[in-house]
Amino acid sequence: MTSALFGDDLLERPRRVVSPGAVHVPGWLRPEQQSWIADRFREWAAGPVPLRAASVRGHEMSVKTVCLGWHWQPYRYSREATDVNGARVLGFPDWLVRVGRLALAEAYGEGEQAERYTPDTALVNLYDDQARMGMHQDRDEASREPVVSLSIGDSCLFRFGNTETRSKPYEDLVLASGDLFVFGGPSRLAFHGVQKTFPGTAPPDCGIRSGRINITLRVTGIDDVSTRTAGRGTP
Repeated sequence: MTSALFGDDLLERPRRVVSPGAVHVPGWLRPEQQSWIADRFREWAAGPVPLRAASVRGHEMSVKTVCLGWHWQPYRYSREATDVNGARVLGFPDWLVRVGRLALAEAYGEGEQAERYTPDTALVNLYDDQARMGMHQDRDEASREPVVSLSIGDSCLFRFGNTETRSKPYEDLVLASGDLFVFGGPSRLAFHGVQKTFPGTAPPDCGIRSGRINITLRVTGIDDVSTRTAGRGTP
């Protein structure tokens, strides 16, 4: 009985600091929380702005995205999805602000940074078996507050690199359903991407049968009368 409860599997994926400001917390979301968020994802994907694959430099991304709070398109944010159907994006829910603050407290410890963290946009990505995300920086935001990433569904091979180049040094790690990944501070502009997903790895109780849902919470640092167009990153 003891070996079943405290087997070696519990030591395979410890919480760890990947680089200064970048923290991986495996299994942060409980299965029932994952399932509840998966239900919310289906509501978001139903509109008013549907899931869509954005085009970057004329090439359609393999990942499909729906946004909350602000609509992202290369390389700017807006309230209306002018590149899709012109509809106003869904509002950013209060419960996701609370999730973001809890995530920062988990990653960095409780304190003023976690208490004042107020994300105002979420990029919600859906990966199928073939979807990838090239190495990029999240730099379309005027703010450099941390990015909070939540994973639900199939596991993926996530590559987290340095702030200067898409090439080495970088580290590959597996993000599984329920995992939290936070990057801020010295790692806020680190290049990162998804190399592949692992079909059939979604837990039966996570709320999604196949594919991967990834939610990234950000602070845009912009307002309704100005949008940032100088950035060069993708979500």
